[in-house]
Amino acid sequence: MPFSPDAGPVVATSSGSVRGIQRPGSAAFLGIPFAEPPVGALRFAAPRPRARWDGVRDATRPGATPQLRQFGPVTTIPEPSFPGDDTLNVNVFTPVPGDRQARLPVLVWIHGGGFFAGSPSSPWYDGGPFNRDGVVTVSISYRLGFDGFGWIDGAPVNRGLLDQLAALRWVRDNIAGFGGDPDRVTIGGQSAGAASVLALLAAPGADGLFRGAIAASPVVIDLTPEESRAAASRVAGRLGLAGLTLDDWRGVDADRLLDAEREEIGAALAEPTAPLADYVRSLGASEARLSGLALAPVVDGDTLLPLGQRLRAGVHRDSALLIGSAANEFPGSAPDDVDRAGIDAAFAALGASEAGLAPFWAELELIGTDSTRAQITALRMFRLSVAKVVRARADGGAAANTWSYDFRYHAPSLHRATHCFDLPYAWDLGSGDGVLEALGEAADPVLSAAVHRSWLAVITGDGPDWPAADAAVAGGCVFDRDTGYRPDAYRLEQEIATELP
Repeated sequence: MPFSPDAGPVVATSSGSVRGIQRPGSAAFLGIPFAEPPVGALRFAAPRPRARWDGVRDATRPGATPQLRQFGPVTTIPEPSFPGDDTLNVNVFTPVPGDRQARLPVLVWIHGGGFFAGSPSSPWYDGGPFNRDGVVTVSISYRLGFDGFGWIDGAPVNRGLLDQLAALRWVRDNIAGFGGDPDRVTIGGQSAGAASVLALLAAPGADGLFRGAIAASPVVIDLTPEESRAAASRVAGRLGLAGLTLDDWRGVDADRLLDAEREEIGAALAEPTAPLADYVRSLGASEARLSGLALAPVVDGDTLLPLGQRLRAGVHRDSALLIGSAANEFPGSAPDDVDRAGIDAAFAALGASEAGLAPFWAELELIGTDSTRAQITALRMFRLSVAKVVRARADGGAAANTWSYDFRYHAPSLHRATHCFDLPYAWDLGSGDGVLEALGEAADPVLSAAVHRSWLAVITGDGPDWPAADAAVAGGCVFDRDTGYRPDAYRLEQEIATELP
């Protein structure tokens, strides 16, 4: 039977009614606005709640996306862009549309993309697999790049983070109509989405809006106002702007701004070229940066507070956190002179033991020592972020509610456990759109069941079935062909981690 948009379920929201698509086992409501379009006078403003509309709004097609250019010519995750100004919207997937008594747990998903790319409407983020397991799923959009995170004198900072907060408030106020429980919301994300999850743990405005969190390959946000303003000055210089005021930026053509911001982002994310032993030694420096991001949330002391201080103070102590990284993250290789003795000495000076370093070198024996620099970068950005957050949570009394994982399965496409490769397992995608191209095979059903089950355990409030950080702060579940808990999964990272600010 041909699809009729008039036959889909209708749900009332605070701004008006929406009609979605009924599918086998669940319904999808796409592109529901949670704020006014961020254009014109609102382009660099805080998000404004959406005004009411008349009648029933069509929610059967993806909404406009903030992403105007993809991360690159080829992306691991399918990340479609859709045109239009109404870019602040959510997608809701639910097995029980309109059932206000269902009170199902809710996953709110924040997409990655380095804070300058990515799409909430990726087929990988379709909530169908979670709907099958009784979870209402929401994917949200937020402003990206300079529009979302560039420093502008006279404009609010952290506009993209303010968008995420506005989306969470929309979920609180509206999710019951879609069968969800506003008191059982888990926020989740990968890469920049996971960094957003950590930022929301540090954002006072998010307190009370969620009760659990999942951070897959997170980077701790450590960008200061001074660094953010300096990045904006460099972007302005590329554009020939004399100042950093709101009027200066409003007159910039969107394409020219995208060109300039990509140059700044590329320079900021360039891999360090220091000799490998020096690169290792830099990991222990008091001023060592974890993120390396130039256009990202800013620790401004207002919207966003220092994460370590918040966690050690016990904020979100009772909220579950599942956090982890992939073994390799980066597929890059470089023709470095790998002086193992010198690198070992540099690690040892930071506190690393021979036993802690053994898995580091064992991994490089599998993937090749030309990936040594990439492995150190993965350690700096992602794996140390995991270790530092777990340690700060333990210091704040949240160890019993903190679980780590280490995704180590080498997909045949790259023969590595690379950035994003855990998502087809967590979302139980099988051979869905783009999975075969990314992994070189369908997501193994046994491994998928293990990873997906661990996410469900956080979302439903039960907690994963392996020991939490109170058993061993370095412990975690290793997801591989032979999945299981290891008390030393993050031993090296915990040995060399400095305190999270």
